[in-house]
Amino acid sequence: MFELFESKKTKQIQKHLRNMVILGASDGQLQQTEKEILLKIGTRHGLKKSAIEKIMANPGHKHLPLGKNNEERFQQVYDMVEMTLSDGIAHETELHFCVEMAEKLGFQKSVVGLLIRKISLSIIEGTDKETIKKEVIALLPSFAL
Repeated sequence: MFELFESKKTKQIQKHLRNMVILGASDGQLQQTEKEILLKIGTRHGLKKSAIEKIMANPGHKHLPLGKNNEERFQQVYDMVEMTLSDGIAHETELHFCVEMAEKLGFQKSVVGLLIRKISLSIIEGTDKETIKKEVIALLPSFAL
C-alpha cells in the first residue's frame, strides 16, 4: 500500500533481495541459513524484518531471469557481493552464500570462489565498479559457464 512512497534505493534493495530469494530457492526451497543471511542483509540496508519475511514468502517472480551473457551474470554476482559487503566486513557465511548463488547463475563450481574473491577484494580496496567489471569480464573466458 505504501510502495508509492518508497525510495528508489529501497525498491532496488527489495529487487535484489527478491532475486536472491528466487535464486536461493531454485534448488527446491530457501534454506534456513539462506533466510538468516537475507534477513541480515536486508536489515543492514534498512528494511524491516516483516518486509524481508514477506519477500521471502512471496518474491513475486516465477523465476530469476539469468543473465544472457557473462556481463549480465557478472552484474548479478557483483550486486550480491556488494550487498553482503555493505557493512565493510566480509562475513564467511555471506560470501559462501554468494558462491552458491554464482553457481546457480551458471558459473562453474571450480571458478566461483575466485570470482567472488576478486570482486570482494576489489570492492574492499575501493576499485570502481567499471574497472572491476572490465577485469572480471576479461577473466571470464577462463571462468567458463
